Amino acid sequence: MGIMAAMAVPHPPLIIPEVGRGQEKIIAKTVNAYETVMARAAALQPDLVIVVSPHSIMYADYCHVSPGAGAKGNFGQFGVPEVQIEAAYDEEFVAALSEACAAAGIPAGTLGEKDPALDHGTMIPLYFLQKHWRKFQAVRIGIGGLPAREHYRLGQQIAAVAQKLGRRAVFVASGDWSHKLKADGPYGFAAEGPVLDAKLAKNLAAADFLSLLTIPAELAERAAECGLRAFWILAGALDRRQVKAELLSYEGPFGVGYGVAFFWPGAKDAARAIGEQLALQEQAELARCRANEDAWVRLARHSLETYVKTKSYAVLPQDLPQEILAGHAGAFVSIHKDGALRGCIGTILPVRENLAEEILYNAVSAGTCDPRFTAVRPEELPQLVYKVDVLTEPEPIASPEQLDVKQYGVIVQCGERRGLLLPDLDGVDTVEQQIAIARRKGNIGADEKCQLWRFAVKRHY
Repeated sequence: MGIMAAMAVPHPPLIIPEVGRGQEKIIAKTVNAYETVMARAAALQPDLVIVVSPHSIMYADYCHVSPGAGAKGNFGQFGVPEVQIEAAYDEEFVAALSEACAAAGIPAGTLGEKDPALDHGTMIPLYFLQKHWRKFQAVRIGIGGLPAREHYRLGQQIAAVAQKLGRRAVFVASGDWSHKLKADGPYGFAAEGPVLDAKLAKNLAAADFLSLLTIPAELAERAAECGLRAFWILAGALDRRQVKAELLSYEGPFGVGYGVAFFWPGAKDAARAIGEQLALQEQAELARCRANEDAWVRLARHSLETYVKTKSYAVLPQDLPQEILAGHAGAFVSIHKDGALRGCIGTILPVRENLAEEILYNAVSAGTCDPRFTAVRPEELPQLVYKVDVLTEPEPIASPEQLDVKQYGVIVQCGERRGLLLPDLDGVDTVEQQIAIARRKGNIGADEKCQLWRFAVKRHY
């Protein structure tokens, strides 16, 4: 049979009556929608329920699939340990999925389990489903810090394995939407919160999975969502299928978005090869970026690509502008992959013969020596996007009032310790944030006296 139905559901603990103690009535629309979708799922009499939860074990470069014969958990962290959920796992499915992912080069499997107990992102959907149907085994899967295409590919393998093993499967993507809808909510307000939730509502209601997969990373991060990656896996599980979608409810009275959507997969449909469409769109965007690179960025790319391929530093190209060849300045090279930082290293003041060499050597260091990341591999090179920041000479300032996060970078210095943060970075909105991050980078305590410096940059994309 394979995947018979899929749903995207939230997981607010207070939706459980014993936890909510009356507060669940405030989100009655969500409760009613939950009951509806779980009754629909129960009517299909599934023998397998696949739950993807963002609160399961999570790694930056891997999606964890829970091993073993089963697991249980309770709502003790929410004050009611007597409410317990237990699930038997489909070990045959888990083994087959791990094998399929390994064969496809997808970083997912049963490695690295830390806590076998069920998390609330898994327990809440099972709580509602078990009220209607209990004759099923479960598979619990976590999300990772991987790009959309890898989560989508994992969904494809989930569907393929369910089909191959003849499972009557229901797919549950557990995840809340933005956590920043209200100033008096637990996470505060961000303008991006309602924007993200409007996009999610539109994309899920229309089963517009390509738009779902291409929601900007900056928007999702600023909105503080937790379900998007689970929804990406759901989309992959419905790859090349006609899909009838229904958004049953959406509300956010506590400052967190709760949406319930249901999906009926239909006949095969080659026009909905969304993964392939995503790949083409990503390739077009990378080609556009490369076509628009200026000489500064082209030099950074040429430098790292030469070093990774040959283990030798590049010879400076002959056609560089005189501004690069004759200039002297500190420069930072930032490398991004799939919208995430892949390396960043630079110099505050010039240490090379000219700006061209500054960029050439710093690009290699950013790609191979940033201690936060492994060295760039040859196969990654076509996916990388570069930025070059050329710094003005830092000037000491008397107080934070002389800073502007959009205009100036900051250096925090205490004796020999020094931390630097570039200006105009996503997610850094205040001078206080900027200084705090620079302090942490320099291992400088929040109460230690320090000297502040500011600098401007000319940013090249």
